[in-house]
Amino acid sequence: MTSCDCPNFKTHFSGLLEQAARAITSPDTVLRIELTRTKQASHGDYSCNLAMQLAKSLHKNPREVASLLIAALPSSPYLDKVEVAGAGFINLFLTHAAKQQYVHQVLQSKAAYGHGDSGQGKKIQVEFVSANPTGPLHVGHGRGAAYGASLANVLSAAGFNVSREFYVNDAGRQMDILTLSTWLRYLELNDIHIPFPQNAYQGSYVSAMAQLIFQAHAERYVHQPALLLDGLPIQVLETVVTTDEHLDLLIANAKKILGQDYAYFHNFVLTEQLGDCRNDLMEFGVEFDIWFSEQSLYDNGSVARTMQLLEDKKYLYEQDGAIWFRSTDFGDEKDRVVQRDNGQFTYFASDIAYHLNKFERGFDQVINIWGADHHGYIPRVKGALQALELDPAKLEIALVQFAVLYRDGKKAPMSTRSGEFVTLRELREEVGKDAARFFYVMRKSDQHLDFDLDLAKSQSNENPVYYVQYAHARVCSVLAQWDGQVDELVSADTTILTNPLELALLQKLIDFPDTVEMAAREYSPHLIAFHLRELASEFHSYYNSTRFLVPEIPLQYARLALIAAVRQVLNNGLTLLGVSAPDKM
Repeated sequence: MTSCDCPNFKTHFSGLLEQAARAITSPDTVLRIELTRTKQASHGDYSCNLAMQLAKSLHKNPREVASLLIAALPSSPYLDKVEVAGAGFINLFLTHAAKQQYVHQVLQSKAAYGHGDSGQGKKIQVEFVSANPTGPLHVGHGRGAAYGASLANVLSAAGFNVSREFYVNDAGRQMDILTLSTWLRYLELNDIHIPFPQNAYQGSYVSAMAQLIFQAHAERYVHQPALLLDGLPIQVLETVVTTDEHLDLLIANAKKILGQDYAYFHNFVLTEQLGDCRNDLMEFGVEFDIWFSEQSLYDNGSVARTMQLLEDKKYLYEQDGAIWFRSTDFGDEKDRVVQRDNGQFTYFASDIAYHLNKFERGFDQVINIWGADHHGYIPRVKGALQALELDPAKLEIALVQFAVLYRDGKKAPMSTRSGEFVTLRELREEVGKDAARFFYVMRKSDQHLDFDLDLAKSQSNENPVYYVQYAHARVCSVLAQWDGQVDELVSADTTILTNPLELALLQKLIDFPDTVEMAAREYSPHLIAFHLRELASEFHSYYNSTRFLVPEIPLQYARLALIAAVRQVLNNGLTLLGVSAPDKM
């Protein structure tokens, strides 16, 4: 059998069970048919609890209902047998032929195997990372990057029209703090020493940027540094700036002193850090379709327009000189400031405008990937959408927990003495891109993740990414020894594949498209990682017990076709996770 028209067995059997249920109930009975994969081959391939759902309305015990459903079940060429199990589960057994045909399906579909059309081309935006461009990406950003990129790949494979977006916070106070920090370090290079604020940016990358400016422009941007301390208390001048108010005064003074040159410093540090971020992410295998500037929302009037819309709808009010949004009307714990008493808009104000902009671009669904510490931010953003008469259900927030590094069984320090976090680049240099990407998505995003650095670097079966990649490399080795063309295997007689290890591998091939669809539906790319580990485990067992290059050509071709299909699924799954599939290990 070489047809590529293999059915989705879950869909096929769900339809048969629905027909059976209609035959023993009324036409208007509400049915919820769910098939799950069984854990043991002796329990069949799929199991369904439909009989237990219908038992009460039919006034019969579940096992009796299950027997009635089986009796009414239409015939299927893919069904070997059906059994009642336990309290009334219906277990369905596939025929060997139904499984064997999937080898041809995989080999013919190649890289497209596992891709589906459940997304129906709907426009979906995935916004992720969106780190302030004020320093190198750290290991926390890395998990969000790996999760977001993998999720976007999975959604695309499921048939969604996906746009990957990075929101650049280039208009806020943090950029002003970085600009001030760099100018102070630049002044130091000119032998002008101003007490460096403890709440400014301390990282060595700030000094590196100052050095670049100094090398290019020498003392050009010194200006009148003594004026920088105007208005600051004596005790601050003698030590360091300790409050936000003092820091804001320093920033205001710097803007006055530098004048138009302040824009040069601001743009320089933004360009440097954003460029570093782009390169870092690209080396991590993460790319974006759009880098959206927060500043653009101010430049084109979007923030002011959005605030006016909220004002017109009576969701803004003035108190203590500030403008507040009535977020408590939408379940938030308190109202939120959108414009400070000094006239400056808050980050929340531009965020509302940004989300309005997203939906004005016509996305059917928007997914924001945030750190778990942003959980409290969700009600106010959804409330703002509701106030703007947008459907908050179209905004999905996926939270990502921080990753904790372990070395030698002990928690590794996450920051240096200067307060700099372990960077994503440092992690990647230590364990490699593939291990970092795979380890980051091995757990559900909102679950705590312990990242074992020693395990990630090890070449052992305990290292999950090595274990999966080694399975791929082993297949490549066998096929290289065979020295034939994989296309020749499409016509192999797979009816020979009947031993339990082969049937288990076949079922894993069958399950892959369902896994991709479920991962897309539940925003859970970790399901792909689980599937690949299970497939690799089944393959290694098969490899260790089986000869492939046997003299019997039909058997040789059948086994080679099976492992070639396994290789294809491993490749496809690893690609979705942004991990390479090496030919040799």
